[in-house]
Amino acid sequence: MKILRRIWKVLWRSFLWFIGLSFGLVILYRFVPVPITPLMVIRVVEQSFDSEKEVRLYKDWVSIDEMSRHAPQAVVAAEDQKFLEHHGFDFEAMQEAWENNQKGKQIKGASTITQQTVKNVFLWPSRSYVRKGLEAYFTVLVELMWPKERIMEVYLNVIEMGDGVYGIEAASQTFYNKKAADLSKDQAAMIAAVLPNPRRWSPARPTSYIQSRQGWIMRQMSNLPPTGFGQ
Repeated sequence: MKILRRIWKVLWRSFLWFIGLSFGLVILYRFVPVPITPLMVIRVVEQSFDSEKEVRLYKDWVSIDEMSRHAPQAVVAAEDQKFLEHHGFDFEAMQEAWENNQKGKQIKGASTITQQTVKNVFLWPSRSYVRKGLEAYFTVLVELMWPKERIMEVYLNVIEMGDGVYGIEAASQTFYNKKAADLSKDQAAMIAAVLPNPRRWSPARPTSYIQSRQGWIMRQMSNLPPTGFGQ
């Protein structure tokens, strides 16, 4: 019985530490720029052990007011068209993805921008049920504590946009030699077009598929109401 009580105390204290730490981090990042993410660390380690690659971590945090309005509009059009409406989860998209999976069709991602932000900032790349559970937990916290504008700002600053390139400012400088504030509609759409696999595709060398996807994103950008974010 003593051993069981000790185990219970350890588990309970660990749970309380996790709750306190998770709330603290979410509150902190509501106001403070995210310095680095688990994915960035993983990529640097991978590059270190690959003799054919240089170790590169290019990121430059900018506020959403220093981004072109086309940047948030493009990622909403490409990744999460209900971003301003939902509370972190797009249940219709999740249902559609599950049905397609059951039919053996190609699975279309159902992660919202909030979920992608959470995965990048707080978690690690994985498809385990534990990771999924933590993702849901942090998504609820973030939606409760951050306004949509902050979620978008963090997303556009930490998301992987190329090999060793993170965030819209770094992507703008790398691919177009300009600030994120000066991105045009077609350039923002091109960056958004490669987000499903930014290490395979590049805005600097768009394939015919990426060019087609860019055109689709630009049409969606025109059809959707403005996000109101950016300059």
